[in-house]
Amino acid sequence: MSDTPRVDKPAPEQAKVGKHFPPWLRKRLPAAAGEAERVRDVLADLGLASVCQSARCPNLHECYHAGTATFMILGDCCTRRCRFCAVRQERPQAPDPDEPRRVAEAAARLHLRYVVVTSVTRDDLPDGGAAHFRATILAIRQQTGAAVEVLTPDFGGNLEAVDSVAAAGPVVYNHNMETVPRLYQLVRPQADYERSLRVLERVRRTCADIPTKSGLMLGLGETGDEVRQVLRDLRCVGCTMLTLGQYLQPSPRQLAVQRFVPPEEFNSWREEALAMGFSAVAAGSFVRSSYGAGKMLASCGTGIGVENEH
Repeated sequence: MSDTPRVDKPAPEQAKVGKHFPPWLRKRLPAAAGEAERVRDVLADLGLASVCQSARCPNLHECYHAGTATFMILGDCCTRRCRFCAVRQERPQAPDPDEPRRVAEAAARLHLRYVVVTSVTRDDLPDGGAAHFRATILAIRQQTGAAVEVLTPDFGGNLEAVDSVAAAGPVVYNHNMETVPRLYQLVRPQADYERSLRVLERVRRTCADIPTKSGLMLGLGETGDEVRQVLRDLRCVGCTMLTLGQYLQPSPRQLAVQRFVPPEEFNSWREEALAMGFSAVAAGSFVRSSYGAGKMLASCGTGIGVENEH
């Protein structure tokens, strides 16, 4: 097969929004599909979900082609109805006790040195799924020795659940703010801005050696001053790592994009966030919470973050 890249086309999310996209919102798809097919085969063989597929991430082809994926545990159905998210919103099944082992096996098969684990929100579980997160972290570490970053829900404000996950020793604890407080009722009505801040604050207070990370989507109607205040609030609770990306409508069922943020504005936000004291900032149209996560941690100078080898 030729190594010539395939013709540019809109990323999966973009195609659902409309025909008129600014030129910077186009991605070149990898020429060969072999590695991507291997990732899909491993996930299918082990009955695992990835947030890449479930959330219709625009970086799916790139990440799968690189031989990696972000594992989504606790099933593929969410108990919340966030209006930006494409993950299925149905009654979930009971957690699969064998899933942590299978995630670890997938990480081993894919030769991952840095693993990102996220989940759907499970408000139906007493601990929100924290014990499952903990079991998954421990299984990955035992089977592969890989570093594990987690991106957790808010566990309904259960701070003991947060403690349980943090105590398992992830190298990064990520919990996304997603948007500015004014838009919570519209964008994520079952979430609470202050509750999300408390999750990050709790990790910093109880496990100060674990960097905390959060992210925002831009383009939902927020103002610059509102974004700036969220960044200040994150710094006040000790958050040191930040991702800023363009919201893209996954399907007609989700909220429409209000504005496409130009690359130079993302660059400006990155410089401003670094000046506020964030140690690592990823900002750009296609930036997502787990995109280049290992490399991002390595840039903090911790000596922990790594890029995956395949």
